[in-house]
Amino acid sequence: MTATGQHSRVMLLLCFVSTAGCNMFAFTEEPSERAGKSDGYCSRILRAQSNRKEVNNEFRLRVEGDPESYQPGSTYRVTVTASSPSYFRGFTLIALKQGTEGDRDEDYIGNFQIIDEEETQFMTNCPPAVTESTPRRRTSIQVFWTAPPSGSGCVFLKASIVQKRIIYFQDEGSLTKRMCEKESLYGDVTDKPLLDCCACGTAKYRVTFYGNWSEKIHPKDYPRRANHWSAIIGASHSKNYVLWEYGGFSSEGVKQVAELGSPVKMEEEIRQKGDDVLTVIKMKAQWPAWQPLNVRAAPSAEFSVDRTRHIMSFLTMLGPSPDWNVGLSAEDLCTKECGWVQRVVQDLIPWDAGTDSGVTYESPNKPTAPQDKIRPLTSLDHPQSPFYDPEGGAITPVARVVVERIARKGEQCNIVPDNVDDIVADIAQEEKEEDDTPETCIYSNWSPWSACSSATCEKGKRMRQRMLKAQLDLSVPCPHTQDFEPCMGPGCSDEDASTCMMSEWITWSPCSVSCGMGSRSRERYVKQFPDDGSVCTLPTEETEDCVVNEECSPSSCLVTEWGEWDVCSATCGLGMKRRERMVKMAPADGSICEAEVLQVEKCMMPECHTIPCMLTPWSDWSDCSVTCGKGLRTRQRMLKSPVELGECTEELEQVEKCMLPECPIDCIMSEWTEWSECNKSCGKGHTIRTRVVKLEPQFGGDPCSETIQRKKCKIRKCNRGQANSDEKKRRKEQREKRRSKQGRAEVTSEHPGCKMRPWSSWTECTKLCGGGIQERLMTVKQRFKTAQLSSCKDRKEIRACNVHPC
Repeated sequence: MTATGQHSRVMLLLCFVSTAGCNMFAFTEEPSERAGKSDGYCSRILRAQSNRKEVNNEFRLRVEGDPESYQPGSTYRVTVTASSPSYFRGFTLIALKQGTEGDRDEDYIGNFQIIDEEETQFMTNCPPAVTESTPRRRTSIQVFWTAPPSGSGCVFLKASIVQKRIIYFQDEGSLTKRMCEKESLYGDVTDKPLLDCCACGTAKYRVTFYGNWSEKIHPKDYPRRANHWSAIIGASHSKNYVLWEYGGFSSEGVKQVAELGSPVKMEEEIRQKGDDVLTVIKMKAQWPAWQPLNVRAAPSAEFSVDRTRHIMSFLTMLGPSPDWNVGLSAEDLCTKECGWVQRVVQDLIPWDAGTDSGVTYESPNKPTAPQDKIRPLTSLDHPQSPFYDPEGGAITPVARVVVERIARKGEQCNIVPDNVDDIVADIAQEEKEEDDTPETCIYSNWSPWSACSSATCEKGKRMRQRMLKAQLDLSVPCPHTQDFEPCMGPGCSDEDASTCMMSEWITWSPCSVSCGMGSRSRERYVKQFPDDGSVCTLPTEETEDCVVNEECSPSSCLVTEWGEWDVCSATCGLGMKRRERMVKMAPADGSICEAEVLQVEKCMMPECHTIPCMLTPWSDWSDCSVTCGKGLRTRQRMLKSPVELGECTEELEQVEKCMLPECPIDCIMSEWTEWSECNKSCGKGHTIRTRVVKLEPQFGGDPCSETIQRKKCKIRKCNRGQANSDEKKRRKEQREKRRSKQGRAEVTSEHPGCKMRPWSSWTECTKLCGGGIQERLMTVKQRFKTAQLSSCKDRKEIRACNVHPC
């Protein structure tokens, strides 16, 4: 060992197991000043020197579907395969950012996910890389790779293969895959499939929707009270039909989903497409929008695809919102190799349907005229938007959708051979026919099909039956209890001619030994040989290894094999099941038997609230609680299923805000002043009274009426001499008043003993529209000694302004 601080030269040996044993490949590593999380081990792998085969077509790295670009956050299946009769024993798989050398941890982008831990594992000294779990002969491996977030650029997926004494390196073409981020230009039309589907048979998929729109992740202006996802509506369809697409215009069905959360019109549009649609996809609404998965399972639905209807689309509204949705548009599930896609994972950001111009979750209705095209929301749309980011960053996804293939039916013609996952997926769940039976109708299972009515190759029909056990809602009719399908006599169908009918497998035999490793077998028999006389080649016996009582020492006890699992303890929801075995012989040395004789594990049955919560559709929204301004409106639904079936916790009433035009405000005026004295001391004169406007009318309120009134007055008749005398007297009084005004400028009758300054100008209106306020002031200039304090003070007037609507 060298002393601290001195340079050392490290020799790293890579041992790859092959048919010739352990082959040693050596390379040297100069000391590095940098020590990352993996201590530079990853970069050493990239720089390793060994024998290299220049030209090789035996091995291939492939991304399912052969995409030329990746969608940020999406998951892809990556396979490394060897063409027959080749094989490999070891491998290394990495995802390296273009233009980097792999010296830093951040050079490795995206995340791998192990599918089979017996085949693959993460490399201990280089965590971003995937390698073999055990060195042995193999012809393929597969992992999942989740693409990095937006803005990560291009990536190289690279593999190295170890076979015998040769390492095939990453920089060879067939073991390198370059993918760049898929561009998402504003207003682009959704990508449409360019090629016709060449797959055979049909495939069945399950789509699961994981809502991620919550106050924790999207805190800005999050609507706490009424947040929800509307009912999901979609279809599997042909390329001739478009439910929605970026750059296109919303149909009336899309508009009603986007603005009202109602799928009724959308479903009507889908069903009108006839043969262009194979399956209508529907899932229930979610109130509230987010709950933990251990409280509420993610909604899912199953649908089928075939060669002509191999595209899947759906949408759902996030509410409340002006017209915002998420969904998939024209997702093609047919591969270039004439197979069916195994899995699609897509993070979803909201898009604008182009029918409403609101910018916040609870903006009042503001129809967009003319209608805009459908476009994705961005973080720079509007400063008031809940997704606004002044730096223009990517919007955090509000949901994730997972589409998984669960079964295939009919003859398959995919070019790439089936992998283990394909086979297991087909066995795990048999293809079932679409069943539109209402939830309120409870049936028995279908009986087996009867014999065909035709014994020849002429077309006949066969029948099956089921029994109606309960009708929970008498207002909903229950469909037929008999089902018919066309058929032909034995041997007439191409599919039936060479088919062996086999019995179910008989239970496994006991293990051949009572201690240690043994074997066991099971059998089945041919129920019907092929009608065309061909030989039945299906196996009738299976054998597998079994282990009983792993320890065979005198201190160990002998036990029987495990019995079958008991029935689940629950008929719905989460329950428990158990199985047992017995002690056949206690330990020979008299010690206590420590072998496990009881096993218990969880079991999941269908959700318990499926039947108890039978609900009517929501009623229409009530009228707004006010005739103008802000108010509330409600809608209700009723519980249809009997109470004895269980408690239903679903809400039966919803309340939301409503906004009507502003309420009109009438003009407000002061009280009339007292009538003034008559302007004549004798003869005919007049007297007046006044009032002022305190608040101008707004939003169409009643206008202001007159502010001055005048009426006649007559004191007494004037004689000629008295008239002249009275006239002189009146003129004298006027002269005195003028002198008083000059001596006491601007003193009003309302402020005796005060000298006031003139009214100031009106201030600027506080609003440009929608009704604002202006003010003006009159202040005391001088207070005389005779003035009372309470009557001599500043004055302020207020009036309305800019009352026109915004």
